[in-house]
Amino acid sequence: MKKNILVIVFGIILIGCTGKSILNIQNSYVPTNNNGERQSLQAVQEAIFRGTKRRGWSPQLVRKGLIEANISVRSHTATVEIKYDDASYSINYKDSLNLNYDGDNIHRNYNNWVLKLSRTIQQELGVNSQKY
Repeated sequence: MKKNILVIVFGIILIGCTGKSILNIQNSYVPTNNNGERQSLQAVQEAIFRGTKRRGWSPQLVRKGLIEANISVRSHTATVEIKYDDASYSINYKDSLNLNYDGDNIHRNYNNWVLKLSRTIQQELGVNSQKY
């Protein structure tokens, strides 16, 4: 009986520690202004900066159209590249530390951070909600 309980507990621990396929956000929509015109590149850049900062990421402009953002939580660190224009943005994995990235899978917290980051950027761009 005790042996069965230990096997079950060990199995639950293994399931909880497994990684998830890495989440990259591709071509997420940038809404137009109220008058139907596209937002300026500067406005999109500012919305991304506000969104990253609200979520605890540290953004840095690499060049127009590309922002690199880092987040550190306890001993975990992640870096993403955010490519953007006046019509869309993408968030792609760049690097991490202590997130068990194996080339395909990563700690599940990373995907949550990226999803919440994208939702916050969408809010800054004027979109109420986003589903993935």
